[in-house]
Amino acid sequence: MTTKIVRGCTVICGVDDEGNVEEITNGAILIEDGTIKTIADADELIRAMPEIEVTGGDEFIVFPGLINAHHHVGLTPFQLGAPDMPLELWITERMGARAVPWRLDTFYSAFELVRSGVTTVQHLHNRVAGGPDEVCEAAKQVIGTYRDLGMRVSYSYCMRDRNRIVYGDDDEFLATLPADLATELDAAITPFKLNIDGNIEAFERMRQNYAGDDGVAIQLAPINFHWCSDLALERISDVAQRHDASIHMHLLETPYQRAFARRETGGSPLLTLERFGLLNSRMTLGHGVWTSENDLDAIAASDTRVCHNCSSNMRLKSGTAPVNDMLSRGIKVAIGIDEAGINDDRDMFAEMRLVLNSHRPPGHSAPAPSPAQVFKMASEYGALSTGFGARIGRLEPGRAADMVLLKKSQISSPYLDPSVSILDAVIMRGKPEGVDTVLVGGEIILSGGRFTRIDEGAVLAELTETLAGPRTEDEERRRKMAQRTVTHAEQFYDGWLDDEPMEPYEYRNSRI
Repeated sequence: MTTKIVRGCTVICGVDDEGNVEEITNGAILIEDGTIKTIADADELIRAMPEIEVTGGDEFIVFPGLINAHHHVGLTPFQLGAPDMPLELWITERMGARAVPWRLDTFYSAFELVRSGVTTVQHLHNRVAGGPDEVCEAAKQVIGTYRDLGMRVSYSYCMRDRNRIVYGDDDEFLATLPADLATELDAAITPFKLNIDGNIEAFERMRQNYAGDDGVAIQLAPINFHWCSDLALERISDVAQRHDASIHMHLLETPYQRAFARRETGGSPLLTLERFGLLNSRMTLGHGVWTSENDLDAIAASDTRVCHNCSSNMRLKSGTAPVNDMLSRGIKVAIGIDEAGINDDRDMFAEMRLVLNSHRPPGHSAPAPSPAQVFKMASEYGALSTGFGARIGRLEPGRAADMVLLKKSQISSPYLDPSVSILDAVIMRGKPEGVDTVLVGGEIILSGGRFTRIDEGAVLAELTETLAGPRTEDEERRRKMAQRTVTHAEQFYDGWLDDEPMEPYEYRNSRI
């Protein structure tokens, strides 16, 4: 049996349902075989077990490992030449991105995540050319990278079976393009046309492959309403119920997606999800920017979760999610950094601050998130949105020993008034350079700011060398194809918002 003690001047265990911080001053955590055994006064625990190794000390604040509940790639789209633009055009632009090996790409963002206190990531893998074999091989490389580093990963392959270029039928859109572009674009998307049977086969194979790994969970990910047919949603619902599997689905990220739903159904996409039994505690809805009040009522009543992607919503002109109204209804809202944060990196401290300060409307009595609420979003609620559920996200006996040791001096130097809450200071002042030690399942994967399993410098040097040369002929061809397609995509969406109210809450649907 492997046993250790983790000590801190303050141990932040979590936040209760009333928003109160649960913490222990001069606390220590006893870990046995990767699970928290007890949390107690440090002096008493160490005196009772003097033979046990102690990690940490009075100079550290200890808190639960954070969860990035919505993540896609390693190198950011901006780094790969896709500048920020409205989502629908940005997606098209990204078809011209350079190819980066899965393993190196995953390491790049994983290093940043761990350094900002993230121990678990919800990885939503977008597109893999080929069938179930290729999808499972890509998953093996991505999941294997996280596990080699020591992180937990809740992995999903994004399922889609329609509208792969714009929010409309592929063949109909291709027919509007110049013949040469249509031919080239059709050839580019064809390898990614994995049908729903193939998607489900890949999911079930992955579930079987990783059934024995406590650090891996496999979710379902119907990627968005406009990308999934009714048949796909019905099949996914059946599979989720059969496997009791968690689901993560982008929804109502932009006003164009809301406009599509109104054209398709005459109302809210929540109606369709409800019809197929997809609104429940297994489901997490990514973004939800353009949800109506009635939508939020349905989400709250069904205990469906939401993942808030604040940086992404800002960078891609998607809008401001109604987070205060979500929280007021008791909706469990997680936090995801998505493709990249506001600083084009994966800094969960920065993302928490952005969430805290982006939802502060004017008025002395206007509701706004508290630091404690934001912390709960990035920890316990993030955990519930993954396949690990209540196994992670808090520090308490019986849960996995996933935790972060932050140097107190980083948030308190040169001065921090004693009246300031430690958790508030972590949210307001915490930075990656303050993260000294990270444990996952009781194992130290970052110590003194250095990774214990992987040579970070060697990996980054290999990544730099891999991308040092010019684009290949195929990459250059795809880049030009993507740039040409953006112009036609913009024309496709012209007029879509002419009759759309541009405030989310002006949208009503009496059936939900």
